[in-house]
Amino acid sequence: MNHKVTMKDIADRLNISSVTVSKALGDKDGVSDSLKAKIKQVAEEMGYRYNTAAKSMKDGLSYNIGVMIPERFTGTNHSFYFRMYKYIAKILEQGGYYGIMTTLGEEEESTLTLPRLYYEQKIDGLIILGQIGKPYIEAMQEMQLPKIFLDFYDEHVDMDAVVTDNFYGAYELTNLLIRGGHRDIAYVGTLYSTSSIQDRFLGYYKSLLEHRIPLQSHWILDDRDEDGTYIDIQLPDPMPSAFVCNCDQVAHNLINKLQDLGYTVPHDYSVTGFDNDIYATLTRPPLTTVEVDVERMAKLAVQSILKKVSNPYYTFGRALVPGRVVERESVIPLHPAP
Repeated sequence: MNHKVTMKDIADRLNISSVTVSKALGDKDGVSDSLKAKIKQVAEEMGYRYNTAAKSMKDGLSYNIGVMIPERFTGTNHSFYFRMYKYIAKILEQGGYYGIMTTLGEEEESTLTLPRLYYEQKIDGLIILGQIGKPYIEAMQEMQLPKIFLDFYDEHVDMDAVVTDNFYGAYELTNLLIRGGHRDIAYVGTLYSTSSIQDRFLGYYKSLLEHRIPLQSHWILDDRDEDGTYIDIQLPDPMPSAFVCNCDQVAHNLINKLQDLGYTVPHDYSVTGFDNDIYATLTRPPLTTVEVDVERMAKLAVQSILKKVSNPYYTFGRALVPGRVVERESVIPLHPAP
């Protein structure tokens, strides 16, 4: 059985008294700032777990942060959101907090039922991970609780948000295709579905504008319905030479459809994704995509929500986290050099 680290263990490691350790970890007087920092560092290295129950009785905080994910993003196909939650929970625990994941079901969202964690006062703040509908966003405004959006935003609501730089990522992917000789390029993503899909479309569109390539409405393809459920992608006629997909899973679905019809990727069509999640390497051929810095997004979200907990007036607006293009075998130049 693993040994539970105690204050005495920390004291023995530093050759000081347990009282000194207790004062330092409780931020009490009588210990210098430098020694406090050293004791906290050693406590973290040794895996010491703070007594959050005792702390909460002292300052009125629960030391829990809720992470709410819409139920439609919690299926086995949505690895991105579970990766994000995993990082959030880890970073919270390093700061003496715990992450509590809760899902937002379709019924709760449609009836504007706020999370039980909020009504039961079990959390000090809430991170909303994944796009939710505008009516529910408006309903959340009445919540007297620090909250932020993660991986989406809404321009019409004064709510802080942490998002990846969707615009620039899709812009760079489209530039990559154009440098390879592609001019007939489709975009795959239902535009009214999420802010991320919209921003990625705008990045794609800006690249077309800069290269004086007309936008073709018949090359803007839907990938999901109003409920966010993936649908069969309807291929256009005539076909483009390349597709910019709004995420890796959609690129994976598109490549499977093309291959079922007898086409090969990338020799018949080049395809790009976005996120660099599990689908990027499962797909054959592996996807050229944009790697989202999930860990940095999670860290920034945690830092921001904890600042809001300690200062209700703290605000930061919209924070953009840059990604990077990862080139793989799903894209080739349209006219390879001889």
